[in-house]
Amino acid sequence: MLPCVNGRYLVQRLTGVQRYAREIVSRWEPVPILKPNLGGKGASGHLWEQLRLPTMAKGLLWSPCTTGPIAVRKQVVTIHDTAFVDRAECFTRGFAAWYQWLVPRLARRVQRIITVSHFSKQRIVEHCRVPEEKVEVVSCGVGPQFRPQPAEQVARAREELKLPSRYALCVCSLEPRKNLLRLLQSWSAMQNRPDDLHLVIVGARDNIYDNIGLTEPPKNVHLAGYVGDDLLPAVYAGAEFFACPSLYEGFGLPVIEAMACGVPVICSNTTSLPEVAGDAAILVDPLQIESIAAAMQQLATDAALRAKMREQGLIRAQTFSWDDAARKTWNILAAAS
Repeated sequence: MLPCVNGRYLVQRLTGVQRYAREIVSRWEPVPILKPNLGGKGASGHLWEQLRLPTMAKGLLWSPCTTGPIAVRKQVVTIHDTAFVDRAECFTRGFAAWYQWLVPRLARRVQRIITVSHFSKQRIVEHCRVPEEKVEVVSCGVGPQFRPQPAEQVARAREELKLPSRYALCVCSLEPRKNLLRLLQSWSAMQNRPDDLHLVIVGARDNIYDNIGLTEPPKNVHLAGYVGDDLLPAVYAGAEFFACPSLYEGFGLPVIEAMACGVPVICSNTTSLPEVAGDAAILVDPLQIESIAAAMQQLATDAALRAKMREQGLIRAQTFSWDDAARKTWNILAAAS
């Protein structure tokens, strides 16, 4: 019998976790995907997952997005990280409390656990009190759309989104763990920043400055809002460098996406990011504005370094494959069936 998939991700906002599920499932032969009929977000989604989904699941269930029905023991769950414990202050009190109650109990009841980095495996073993051998690491991949782009595609994205000709890039949400305030403070603190260099932020909304506590917008910052996959690779490819000073990541997909598009990367020296970036990024202390600013200054003014890091990033990105991730995940499910 084929495994069935907890399809709650299909009605959720598309973030890295939902992208992971979509990428994996799209590479399999058709499998039963159990999807909420109505709603599926927020509390109603959790109710469906805990009460309705157990009656629908036949055979092995794979829950790809950290939560799953606690009543179903014949289940494999992918737990992406334990930020709900490690960075609980970044979430609403109710969200953190629910995940802190549910995920450890779920982890102890299911047959196998998959996670996306060795960092996350260590945190799951500690917080959920499960044996190491129960947790398998299967890295995320990078989609084929993320690659160096033709000049005309970069120009099209620049025109459609009204982007400046020279820009650094950050792709993130407004979650506090993304560390956007320190990134903007670091941007303002850069010494001798080229006058024509802008910072483009993808994913943030127009009220970004109020949300993070800035009284006025920094100079040369451009808010691009949400950008779909039809333009995002070209936005990456047009950047002089990419900055990800996140305080916490279970994996950090944008780091690999940027590398795959041929963009030099700055990222934090914490959580999973050194593991994912390897030696192909400049690592910074995300709590130190001076550290972030110095790295951005270095890449903004050193073309030779940018060229070297572009090549290193392209090589590093080739080690991450959704095809491999889908195959390894399928093999884990087959062994658990």
